[in-house]
Amino acid sequence: MKTDPHTLQRRRLATRTAFFALFVLAPPLDILRLDLNLGHFILFGHDWTLGIDGFIAGRDSTAGMLVNLVVRGFLPLALIAGGLLYTAWRWGRLYCGWLCPHFSVVETINGLMLRASGKPSIWERKPLPELRADGRRLRPNRRWWIPTALAILFFSFLWALTLLTYLLPPAEVYANLLHGEPTRNQFLFLTAATSVFVIEFTLARHLFCRFGCAVGVFQSLAWMANPRAMVVGFDTTRARACQACNNACDNACPMRLKPRGLKRGMFSCTQCGQCLSACAGVQRPHRRAPLLTWVDGERALSFSEPPVARPTSARRPA
Repeated sequence: MKTDPHTLQRRRLATRTAFFALFVLAPPLDILRLDLNLGHFILFGHDWTLGIDGFIAGRDSTAGMLVNLVVRGFLPLALIAGGLLYTAWRWGRLYCGWLCPHFSVVETINGLMLRASGKPSIWERKPLPELRADGRRLRPNRRWWIPTALAILFFSFLWALTLLTYLLPPAEVYANLLHGEPTRNQFLFLTAATSVFVIEFTLARHLFCRFGCAVGVFQSLAWMANPRAMVVGFDTTRARACQACNNACDNACPMRLKPRGLKRGMFSCTQCGQCLSACAGVQRPHRRAPLLTWVDGERALSFSEPPVARPTSARRPA
């Protein structure tokens, strides 16, 4: 993937924002949702069933039912899962870094916590350097804890509400909230889900991305299985250029990884490219090319496996 590091994050912000809006608006626009009252999916305003009602009513044969199950159930799931895994096998967790609405929240909270405490996570051992890759200085201010807490509460409730609209008619859910009269089950769901998300976004958002999200884990497994897949590569021949840097690429990584290491240490890399942008920002004033770039194919092999030491030849006895 050839992308200008200077505009990389702006492009990624655009795709993340658009997909987050789609995630929230898909149910009320009837783009995609599962209506538990009807017992089937709604897809682009039309009912999407498995087509077994005719078999139950005696109108369709067993063969017809099986065809409906394959065409309406198995085939769409296989295409979506296959496309996601193939993309991950070739290019890594692009969905996570460029689309995932959960990872968008992770990065947002990271930025707010960084402003409040100098650390992108409360589990960080020590604050990050105040000098940023773009030359600015970011001094922590405890006042930022208020917007941080409000953002966590807002996104937690928004996620809970959005998930509820994927399960129940959105018009009913929003109308009940507008009038302050949610049903007992709606109130319990929103309260429990919001509480869980508050805990997760505050304490375990990185842990969830690494090990708790099945979509992310399976993408990582597919990516690790392909040693020629796209990976962040470090130009070791110019390693001296890192001496004057304060580990800007490590500090920029939202998953708290070490981008200059081998691929096996980057299992949960989301290909967000923040390390690339940080490196480019550090090298730009010196008019030098960044040391970190995306590589694939044969070039990726040297970053997927440690170099093999050549055995020294034994000396012949005199």
